[in-house]
Amino acid sequence: MTSTDPKKNWAGNYAYKARGSHEPKDVTDIQEFVRRSEKIKAVGSRHCFNDIADTNGIQISTRLLEPVIEIDETAMTVTISSGLTYGDICPELHARGFALHNLASLPHISVVGACATATHGSGIKNGNLATAVSRIEFVSGTGELVTLDRTEQNDFFFGAVVNLGGFGVITKLTLDIEPAFSVKQDVFQDLPFTRVSEHFDEIMSSGYSVSLFTNWRNKLIDQVWVKRKLADDLPKSSTSVFGSRPATGDLHPIAGISAENCTEQMGNAGAWFERLPHFKMGFTPSSGEELQTEYFVPLENAADAILAIETKREALSPRLLVSEIRTIAGDQHWLSPCYRRDSAAIHFTWKPNVNEVTKLLPMLEAELAPFGARPHWGKLFATPPKELRHMYPMLPEFVDLLARYDPRGKFRNGFLDRLILDR
Repeated sequence: MTSTDPKKNWAGNYAYKARGSHEPKDVTDIQEFVRRSEKIKAVGSRHCFNDIADTNGIQISTRLLEPVIEIDETAMTVTISSGLTYGDICPELHARGFALHNLASLPHISVVGACATATHGSGIKNGNLATAVSRIEFVSGTGELVTLDRTEQNDFFFGAVVNLGGFGVITKLTLDIEPAFSVKQDVFQDLPFTRVSEHFDEIMSSGYSVSLFTNWRNKLIDQVWVKRKLADDLPKSSTSVFGSRPATGDLHPIAGISAENCTEQMGNAGAWFERLPHFKMGFTPSSGEELQTEYFVPLENAADAILAIETKREALSPRLLVSEIRTIAGDQHWLSPCYRRDSAAIHFTWKPNVNEVTKLLPMLEAELAPFGARPHWGKLFATPPKELRHMYPMLPEFVDLLARYDPRGKFRNGFLDRLILDR
């Protein structure tokens, strides 16, 4: 089961060191609390696996703010209040005839937290979740209510969305929307690694959103999940993806687990928000007890990176629940792992043994280093801070932005000090 203890993260592998918590009910309360606090950090759905949302001061949660979902049909945007999850907003959007362009594998995560960490979903032409943000409102370290808008060509906007919680407390986001659409999801099994290395771009382009699942054994991709937008010219069912075989029933990505909590497969069409995630909102997501790591490599390096990892299968497989490979379009957000490069994300869902996983990470990262791998900010990684900072050309400007909006360092924490600010 996932952790329900608010003093721990979702997976239960990290215990927050914060001295207390605060749950404001309106923006004025947030502003007053920030002004009188020395150290503070916003926390969302607690789905990060490290100390990114921790503080030696007070954690603040916006889950009790009055929920806001305001659709502007002319601008094709939706403005939402902080504290809402994708599971909260997507049914409302769909009921009004609208959709978001992309969703992560879990609808349980907070919208604000997902965007702040560049969490992504999948699709070779789909940007990560932060790319939908067109306007951001937050309470800065001085207690000021700040708004930055993409349409105003503000120089700071692309530094502020993927913010790692460093600028303040996000109170509202405005997201681009589009007309609602339907999706059919087909699953295929036993795709040889040789086909992946030879036809990676074609395989990942075979649907609107494509995921490859493997345990790195037997030189096979165990499952290929292909999510296609419904269209008049789309065949009713798909028979193969480069020699893989169609599944005969719904599958969970992790072998031996019931598919009950997975979104419906077998080519049965459904609303975008009921197919783009891998897991249903009403169930425990994924396996529950797990650890996660993820690395982003340039799309052109993906096949070689996958083959390099496959050579370490004997070390990886015994400690692994499943691995997922996805693609994400490049973007302009300064600290996005997909900054100015189309990317493949190689994800590892580990068995919940922190010591064993921690020992594995340097070896794994050494294999991926030649391919320019950037780690997911919210997951476990061992990349040395000096190397990590060299991966982001706009990092000096980001540090300046932190000082601009949080001059007294109220939102600084061990994560930012260690990885971003200690130069």
